[in-house]
Amino acid sequence: MVSALLTIGLSGNAEAFHSGGVARCSGCHTMHNSLGGARMAGDTTTLGTSFSYLLIRQDASSTCLACHSAGTSTTPSSFRVHSAYAAGTGPSQMTPGGDYGWITKDFTWTPRPGATGTSRGERRGHNIIAADLNLTSDAIHSAAPGGTYSSSRLTCISCHDPHGRYRRDSTGAISNTGLPIKASGSYDTSPDPTTTEAVGVYRLLGGTGYVPESLSGIATAFVNTVPAAVAPSTYNRSEVSTQTRVAYGKNMSEWCANCHTQMHNDSYPGNLRHPAGNLARLTPTVINNYNAYVKSGDLTGIPTSSFTSLVPFEEGTDDYTALKGLAKNDNTQLGGPGTSASVSCLTCHRAHASGWDSMLRWNARSDFVVYNSKYSQEGEANQPYGQGRTEAEAKRAYYERPVTTFATYQRSLCNKCHVKD
Repeated sequence: MVSALLTIGLSGNAEAFHSGGVARCSGCHTMHNSLGGARMAGDTTTLGTSFSYLLIRQDASSTCLACHSAGTSTTPSSFRVHSAYAAGTGPSQMTPGGDYGWITKDFTWTPRPGATGTSRGERRGHNIIAADLNLTSDAIHSAAPGGTYSSSRLTCISCHDPHGRYRRDSTGAISNTGLPIKASGSYDTSPDPTTTEAVGVYRLLGGTGYVPESLSGIATAFVNTVPAAVAPSTYNRSEVSTQTRVAYGKNMSEWCANCHTQMHNDSYPGNLRHPAGNLARLTPTVINNYNAYVKSGDLTGIPTSSFTSLVPFEEGTDDYTALKGLAKNDNTQLGGPGTSASVSCLTCHRAHASGWDSMLRWNARSDFVVYNSKYSQEGEANQPYGQGRTEAEAKRAYYERPVTTFATYQRSLCNKCHVKD
């Protein structure tokens, strides 16, 4: 068992439990309303009652986070997507999707004398409901922006199928039944499907027709299929020296539109929206900008090394052999976009939560990402750029990137694509 646990921790993925599909039932449910010889406490007043769906925790997200939370751990740990907020440094997990711990702290600061700035924690991520960890629904948005999915129903299984029914076969077809799932299909080390065996879809996401059992008849079933993407097998890590590149292929924005429907409609809001999706191909100008941009004032970049995980793009393909070749964490694959590349929701946002408002990968509320060689003006009377965060908190939000990665006075990373606009 110790060897198995070490393997899980070092590999960076959760294959040992989910294996691309449904996990062992007892990992999430209790058949006889007991755990470790003790009655479950779903209702302490009535013998025999339990949590909904015989879950081992109060709700779906609490059940997921029973394994996927790192608690008070101060180091990145495999498949954890939540940690307690550590004063002065922030949450500890650095997965590509982010750490839900970022939504638990509000920041206030003085941008200039007589003014106060505020950054509410709930604005920095999806506000999943997990009673065991005191995570509650969004207090401002009653539904998904641009859609109708109720904020009061948002949990981990709103996006991820807990039973892992969706699978990819050797033809590339996605279905929720058919060939048995032999392993995860999310990683560069994942096996390929065969004519007799399928692999799980990326991150156990729900595909076409998906709706959680608890919301059957309440929520609208997904109409768009799962995205094609591949992550390196070790992905929860600091980027202090090398970047973690997830190879996003296609369909990510379309999948996000299952809930954020009108975000992909020219009428929301008005006719002002940023292009995103399979058809939002990067223009030649944007491709040239991306490949040339290194940092503010430095346009000496070249296509073979221009990639940054702070502004990823979709490759425009569902060729998993190609995607596996790109999904690396050792800086061996830093090639920039080509003519098939497109912008997706995850080009700018993290899927779970981030250290910045609107789940953005960088601070877009400030003129500067770096000001006078610092992320933050910690300790100064006015702090218009660090916005209440300590230097360590801001650095953690950038996954420990040295401030020297950027210019002394680094402008918004919107410039990665638009520097010459």
